[in-house]
Amino acid sequence: MSTSPGTAQGPSPQGTERVRGQNLSRILTLLHRQGPLSRAELTRLCGFNRSTVGALVSELAQLGLAYETEPAAARRVGRPSPLVHANENVAAIAVHPDVDAVTVGLVGLGGKVHRRIRYDAGSLPTVADTVSISRSVVEGMSSELAAMTLIAGIGAAVPALVNSNDGTVLLAPHLNWSDEPLAAELSAGLGLPARAANDANLGSLAESLFGAAVGESDVVYLNGSASGIGGGALVGGVPLRGATGYAGELGHTVVNDAGSLCHCGRRGCLETEVSLSRLLAILGLEHADQDQLEASMAGNSSPELVAESHRQLDLLAAALTDFVNIFNPGVIVLGGFLGVLHSFVPGRLEAAVADGAIGGLGAEVRIRRAALGSELLLVGAAELVFAGLLADPSSAGALPAGVQAWLPASAGEVLPASAGEAVEVPASARGHRTD
Repeated sequence: MSTSPGTAQGPSPQGTERVRGQNLSRILTLLHRQGPLSRAELTRLCGFNRSTVGALVSELAQLGLAYETEPAAARRVGRPSPLVHANENVAAIAVHPDVDAVTVGLVGLGGKVHRRIRYDAGSLPTVADTVSISRSVVEGMSSELAAMTLIAGIGAAVPALVNSNDGTVLLAPHLNWSDEPLAAELSAGLGLPARAANDANLGSLAESLFGAAVGESDVVYLNGSASGIGGGALVGGVPLRGATGYAGELGHTVVNDAGSLCHCGRRGCLETEVSLSRLLAILGLEHADQDQLEASMAGNSSPELVAESHRQLDLLAAALTDFVNIFNPGVIVLGGFLGVLHSFVPGRLEAAVADGAIGGLGAEVRIRRAALGSELLLVGAAELVFAGLLADPSSAGALPAGVQAWLPASAGEVLPASAGEAVEVPASARGHRTD
């Protein structure tokens, strides 16, 4: 029977399905970013009615993405609303290659880091080394992996210019990588979908979701690691990408015209003058992550360390003053060894930036240490994986259910945890691992 033009029609099945998917995404994203919420809070935040929230929560639970617990006893009349949690056992494998180490983590929804292992490399890791180390480390996580509900994929945070569409590393000068298909290699080596992006941008994202920049719309973020200094900026709540997606090379701000030669060809870049390697040399250390660096610097009042810390902080302040003048951020977040430096001499950065920025802007900006510490880049890398799951929670049904489903037993691949065989790490990358 035909329908006349004036007859009202209900939504199409495709339209209904699309709306349902958007509603599932809204609920799961709130749980992922804000932590456990009651059904009543979800109703208020989403504007849905109670029955709709109940149905959506039930569907997320069936997909294995959420679960409910009874709330703590409350002194009020009526039955309290159950707490809904994003399932932290829905996880991503996070990989962070750097010049001195490859760090691998298992990160669950909500930013929960189940395990972090740093493998100190004996030399610059190649892409092949990075894949082999990651496979070996993942196999060592067999007990944690076996407890996971779902491994959704691999995310890599790289100190490099990265094509975020296909995960190709266009240029990583410190690693000596060029046009390397890192995401494709990780995917082939571990049997999971993989994505890659610039480490500083991912660190900025992680701090804005879970750390020192939550709720802030104008942020400058700087991360310092063995490979140098990367950065990112959030302007009006929008990440600054640039015309071709590579904005944020803040480490190449010149702070000393007569300084050391930088790999970019100029002298006195921020990442050349403010350097982890200079601190490690004074401390007599070959390698150190930020936790080890902080432990070594704590209470150390040697004149050489104090002088070098003051020198680096003053040069960092000069760069931050420029960033305040350019971006007018409300918050500056310092990650990696920059956060350790900031804590080593409290107040020095704030005083210098307050004196140097125009129009009193320096006195208004807040300078904070990254809250996620040594887990920062792993949490950021995991967001690459979770982005697709949050946008389309129903896609979880198409992903492998459990670690045994994706650990291939063929030669040269990662073996199932029960096999107990470790993957050989290439001699060129041999070092030692620290949990």
